[in-house]
Order: sequence, then C-alpha cells, then structure tokens
Amino acid sequence: MSSLSGAETKLRGGRAGPAIGVMTRLSRRLGKGIIYVFLITMAFVELMPMMWLFSTSLRLPKASFDLPPDFFPTSFRWQNYQAVFTSERINYPLFFLNSLRIAVVVTVGQLFTCSMAAFAYARMRFRGNGTIFFLFLASMMIPGTAVVLPYFIIVKFLGLTDTHWALILPGLTSAFGVFLLRQHFMALPADLMDAAKIDGASFFKIYWSILLPTVAPGLASLGIFTFLASWNEYYAASLFLRSWDKYTLPLALTLLAGYMGTGSIAEILASVFLSILPVLAVFLLAQNFVIESMSRSGMKG
Repeated sequence: MSSLSGAETKLRGGRAGPAIGVMTRLSRRLGKGIIYVFLITMAFVELMPMMWLFSTSLRLPKASFDLPPDFFPTSFRWQNYQAVFTSERINYPLFFLNSLRIAVVVTVGQLFTCSMAAFAYARMRFRGNGTIFFLFLASMMIPGTAVVLPYFIIVKFLGLTDTHWALILPGLTSAFGVFLLRQHFMALPADLMDAAKIDGASFFKIYWSILLPTVAPGLASLGIFTFLASWNEYYAASLFLRSWDKYTLPLALTLLAGYMGTGSIAEILASVFLSILPVLAVFLLAQNFVIESMSRSGMKG
C-alpha cells in the first residue's frame, strides 16, 4: 500500500508541476500587464496638458472659450505660430536668444562651481567641514521671497540693474547642486583618489581628470535642472530687466498676453508650446542620466 501511495503521489506531483508553472507564468504576465496599463494611464494623464496646449494653439481665438470644449480643434490654424514670429508686441527670436544665452551661462557656471564645492566637501578634510556644509544646506530652507530685498540692494549697488548679469550671477551656484554632486563624489571608492595621490596628482588634477568624468550622470541631471530653472525664470527678470531688447521668453509671454489679457489665447499658447520644446528635447535626450543620478545620489550620505 505504501508503494502504491508513493507512486500515486509522484504521479499527482508530476501532473501538478506543469500546472503550477503555467499558473506562475500567467500570474507574472498578468502582473506585468497591470503595471503596463498603469504606466500607460499615468503617461496619458501626464501628457494630457501638453496635448491640450498644442490642440488649443491651433484653434481660432474665439474657439478657445467654447463650452463644452472640444479636445481636437475644428480647424488647424498654423498661422498662430507664424503670428508669434511676426507679432509687433514681441521679438520672439531675440527673446529666445536672450533666454538661451542666460540659461547656458548659468548652467555651465553652476556645473563648474557646484562640482568644485562638492569635491571639497566630499573628498577634502578640513576643520569645520561638516558644520559649514550643514549651514550651506540650511540656506535651502530660506524662502526665495525672504532674500528679495538683499538681492535687489546688492544688484543695484553693483550697477547690474537692467542687465543680464543680474540674472546670471546669483545663479552661478546653488546649495542643491552642491548637495547632489557631493553624493556622487562620496559614492566613488576612496581607493581611486588614494591611487592618484600616490602617483603625485594634485587635488585639482584629481578633481578634473579622475573624479569629475565619473560623475557625468550627476552633472547631466544638474545641468537639466539648472537649465530648466533659468529658462523659466520670471520673477527676477521682471524685477531687474527694463529694456525691451533685454527681455527673456517668460516676459515675452506676458507682453503677448497684452493689457488686461486682450491678446489672442491661441497665439499665447503657441508661444508657450514653442518655449517648451527646447527644454523638453534636452530632458528626453538626457532622461537616462537623470534616473541614474537620482539612484546614485542616495547610495551614500
């Protein structure tokens, strides 16, 4: 009887094994399917404002206020984009170049200053390192509106009012950038720097030639964040820029809206869509660096 029961158990186990495997594969596929459906749904939700922006930019101005609104425009009016470049209220190419010039200078400057400070805090030992870094990070807790008055007084004292330098100089460094790159430098093995010291490399050579290339994901992500913040800067631009030929794109959108919002909504949204394209393209090209940077920055505190 025992031998029969053992044979029966083996037979049942042999039959159940493939069934369990099939169920396991089905459950995995079902789980992946649920995840894909969720991600596609979230992507659609995230893209809806962009799709609506583009759709409205192609409408007739009077059709922008239709109730109930139509998601797709009844007529594709590409003249709205042409009107942005031929508008008498703004000089879109000039304002675009102004924003691009400021954003590029701020981004390059911040990458250099923040990476040097991050290297010093992460790899150089000096008295008060931790305390100074803590105070440096504490500056991130101060609201931007709380430093507007000192900011304005300093800019006016230096004679930088109505110049692009009023927007460039304060953006050449940031506590967030130093913190982000410091995490990347600290995640690197200490033996890498020790080997360079044995070979007689100076601190600057270690920073520039050895460690800096290894934190390229952090530099790329910081560059994207900095470029985006500088590109969208409106408050400081409205505070310091007075000459029409020095205006940036955020101020151009305000001019295009007109007095009391009398401008064409379709043309305004067309200019908004055009201003989004550069930063969107940069982010799509470097999104892998951003993901890798965010994962690395939490490796080591």
